[in-house]
Amino acid sequence: MTSASASVPAAPAWARRAAHAIALCAVPSGLWRIAMASGVYVGYSDQVLRDDFDIPGWGIAYVVGLSVLTELAALFPLLLVSDRWRPLRPRTLTALAWTASATLVMVALWQLVVAFAVESRTYMSSGTAQTVWALAFAPLLAIPVLMTAVTWSYGKRQRGGLGE
Repeated sequence: MTSASASVPAAPAWARRAAHAIALCAVPSGLWRIAMASGVYVGYSDQVLRDDFDIPGWGIAYVVGLSVLTELAALFPLLLVSDRWRPLRPRTLTALAWTASATLVMVALWQLVVAFAVESRTYMSSGTAQTVWALAFAPLLAIPVLMTAVTWSYGKRQRGGLGE
């Protein structure tokens, strides 16, 4: 533990739980995407998979890569509650976290627009597939709120500590 991290109060239990919840919220949609890339029926016809998602083809790498990147990004908040490893200076990490929080709020709002757009719903072949899709992606909507709370807690602890 460095002297800078020793001067920062430990993260409250609720912030640690929220950071772990963020990582877990990304899992269902990632598994859904990997199932889609693996050829498991997720509600899209073979023609939609081929024409719109290029599966089979480069779309498999894209969908699996998106799942991996999403989960890696969802692990970022763990840096804000950990007292073991800090790759960046506290002020830099705080600024990056607030930027991520604002971006996540905007992405969540945009995803709501996309989810309720008529065109995006017509690709699914059944109401059951739409329900499964909604259940897999719904936890993502919690991430902006949780990330903002974890970021607020981190920023508050940085201001309360000696900082850099």
